[in-house]
Amino acid sequence: MSDLKRTPLFPEYEKLGAKTIDFGGWDLPVQFTSIKQEHQITRTKAGLFDVSHMGEIVVQGDKSLDFLQKMTTNDVAKLTPGRAHYTFMCYENGGVVDDFLIYMISENNYFLVVNAANTDKDYEWLNKHNDYEDADVSITNVTADYVQLALQGPRAENILQTMTDTNLREIKFFRFNDQVKFAGITETAIVSRTGYTGEDGFEIYISKSSGRDLWTAVLKAGKNQGLEPIGLGARDTLRFEANLALYGQELSQDITPIEAGLSFAVKVNKEADFIGKTVLKDQVENGPNRKSVNIEMIDKGIPRHGYEVFKGEENIGFVTSGTQSPTLEKNIGMALVKSEFAQEGTELYVQVRKRTLKAVVVKSPFYKREK
Repeated sequence: MSDLKRTPLFPEYEKLGAKTIDFGGWDLPVQFTSIKQEHQITRTKAGLFDVSHMGEIVVQGDKSLDFLQKMTTNDVAKLTPGRAHYTFMCYENGGVVDDFLIYMISENNYFLVVNAANTDKDYEWLNKHNDYEDADVSITNVTADYVQLALQGPRAENILQTMTDTNLREIKFFRFNDQVKFAGITETAIVSRTGYTGEDGFEIYISKSSGRDLWTAVLKAGKNQGLEPIGLGARDTLRFEANLALYGQELSQDITPIEAGLSFAVKVNKEADFIGKTVLKDQVENGPNRKSVNIEMIDKGIPRHGYEVFKGEENIGFVTSGTQSPTLEKNIGMALVKSEFAQEGTELYVQVRKRTLKAVVVKSPFYKREK
């Protein structure tokens, strides 16, 4: 385990008795108590996640907007300081290099938050396609400088508000404040109303020198409101119920954002000729050959990533994610199938080891929080 990377918060895991695993080369907590308990705590109270393994890349310079318009699928020109959006970088075939958030800090200053396992690949991809001089577009990997925490759940705002004079209610969905000061914490933080659980909450970026202090302070502030630390296991079941894509499963170099049902972040009518635009535009206008669908098992069994999906004798796709839903108490999955079999109510069969089990296509998302 010694060759695995560790976040600055690793010593705190040990204090809390976390069970850690190798997650893409990182030694991270899969659970502190149990996955089901942590899932329910986040849905009903609040959970605190260490997501410091995620990557951060800064793009700056006079031509940074033009560059990001060429590199990403969403319309970066629509961002203003204090706003963020979800986007993709794609290959020429429309497959995904990565999916991530772009924060506009100020004019010509953008903060990209990318998937941990893709950080080096993304950094290299951006540099490979940077045709500008450094003065016009500079690209800096600042991952090592930050701790990232996610505070998620219906009590998240109440807990965090006790720690700051900043009015958190003013930070709307996909907005952020990059000058938030917390009581007793030296550094200021970026606080955004974003997350990966389907619940209300915040993602917080702060200097690694203040990370452990902030982690401890948030847990202390939320103790009386039921806040608990949450591991990767519940993070996955939470995002899955909310139909939030996971790179390497719902998205990959062979699966496009349109196939994954994420066309809202692909602006094929923007002027910029971004990488993959031709293929994605065709899929938007004519429909993709494959579509991501939600399935619920009728027969007893859990659909796991990679399991094949059939309609009669025909192999029509495969499961991208699946689990027993802690919230719904049902065996459910997401699958990428031929478009003609994507209609809600369609009965399919999943090959679960040596058994062929019946499932049905159901409405998306599986879970949506009450406003």
